[in-house]
Amino acid sequence: MSLPGPHPPVLVVGAGPTGLAAACTLLQNGVPCRVVERRAGIAEEPKALILWSGALEVLRRLGVHERVIGQSLPLASASYFSSGRRIGGVRFGGLEGTAFPGPVCLPQPGTEQALHDRLLELGGSVEWSTQVHSVAPAGEGMRVVLGPSGDPDTREESTVPWVVAADGSRSAVRESLGVAFEGDTYDRVFLLSDGVVSGPVPEREAQYHLTPDGVLVIVPLPGGGHRVFFDTAPDGETEPPGDELLARLLAERGPGGLRIESVWWRSRFRVHARVAREFRRGRVLIAGDAAHLHSPAGGQGLNTGIQDGFDLGWKLASVLRGAPESLLDSYPLERRPTAQTVVRSADQQTRTWMVRAPLARLVRDTLMRVLSASGLLEKRLVPQLAQISPDLRESPAVTAPPPGWRARDAVGGALPGRRIGDAPLVPVAGTEADSLHAYLASGRQALLVGGSSRRAADAAAELRDAVPADVDVLLLTGREGGAPDSPGHDVARLGPSKAAAGAGWVVHVRPDAVVASVAVLDAGWRARDFLDAAPLPGAERSLK
Repeated sequence: MSLPGPHPPVLVVGAGPTGLAAACTLLQNGVPCRVVERRAGIAEEPKALILWSGALEVLRRLGVHERVIGQSLPLASASYFSSGRRIGGVRFGGLEGTAFPGPVCLPQPGTEQALHDRLLELGGSVEWSTQVHSVAPAGEGMRVVLGPSGDPDTREESTVPWVVAADGSRSAVRESLGVAFEGDTYDRVFLLSDGVVSGPVPEREAQYHLTPDGVLVIVPLPGGGHRVFFDTAPDGETEPPGDELLARLLAERGPGGLRIESVWWRSRFRVHARVAREFRRGRVLIAGDAAHLHSPAGGQGLNTGIQDGFDLGWKLASVLRGAPESLLDSYPLERRPTAQTVVRSADQQTRTWMVRAPLARLVRDTLMRVLSASGLLEKRLVPQLAQISPDLRESPAVTAPPPGWRARDAVGGALPGRRIGDAPLVPVAGTEADSLHAYLASGRQALLVGGSSRRAADAAAELRDAVPADVDVLLLTGREGGAPDSPGHDVARLGPSKAAAGAGWVVHVRPDAVVASVAVLDAGWRARDFLDAAPLPGAERSLK
């Protein structure tokens, strides 16, 4: 694909977590981009708090997880109360198959700052106080009108090949293209405050106090303090809630002895449940709050947006480096259903909070007690919130397995469309990773070749010669196998409990750790045939 014009091939509109994740992913994959943001700098408002496993894995692939974790407060549990009595709860920290078994709490500016610092390290930058006014198709690209925020008389027009719309719920890009933002608005107003709360407040637990008048949510903050969250009936007010109102609601809904001592941030807002009808319109990819809005229940918005940014980033980078443009068809087909699921889940949780009728409250409380006591609440809710178990078997970016494929024989139980499982590794050559997930944490495309025969070693060498240098090739030898001379690719043995099976297999793992395709190293296998079906970048090319 040609990259016309003097500008970078991608314009990222919005430098929140979604836009920054997309930009960092593009830059890590060798694709330059221009990032513009209508704000004057990193957000100061705390906004979103919770980072779950799926988003933390993305931050690890982008090289910022240690900075984020270092500032965060790990959450140990969540508890639910009704009429002052505990009716259920879930424990965090036990999720398997991920380096991040539980959620952490960090106000959004901390995540944004870490991603912005990474953007600078990768050679990128943000043009602050720059607003996009409109976007329209223009030949093989998009004509963009932008200029300084608040100055309608100073505007620039440029044509760019691709646009990433990560410019928030009131997205100028989405609106100028006429993409519908479908859904509803809750008939309740939501009030937030961050500050110091005295009394019997949780230290590492989120608490939900469900009353006939509304909900009270209390979440501890890193470094001290708590967020308190209420819903109320609309009263015509638009200003942030005052101390008197916050104190009254806390006294009415919370356990005795709680008191708000000081507040450093407060907000009043309406909650929407909306999903854009299209996540891709030609050369525009829509992501984050520009693509989906939902209740803060479960802390999903920030997480879904970060994963949107990474997903479109690696796919767009692959296309700009030679993969078929049809790979981008998988972005809306994978991410829009994910967003719809998140919106539905958050809506169900929110409506559970807001049950008013006595009989309905009794049914809800009884169900919560049963599900909590049986462990089903934790078993079902935590993996759903963590967002690490996608089912993408119908995606066009996934190839169906060959007849007779036995996923259990390959590393990580490799099944196309599902996230690959972890496995212990014993490094032999070229890698120091001691587990499969650690190896894949770079966020690069990877080809895993397994088998105890010479056929596997030859296949790994053939693949290494055929793919760009930034596609990893890992040969998993049999338990007694050694490293071939000068392999040119990574070599490891599977952990002591398992050898690579039989004549061998090849597994293509996408940057998001989802299995894209698999093959058996039988007599009919050919490297070129396998690679022709893989959404891999082509030969290196200049992107300047």
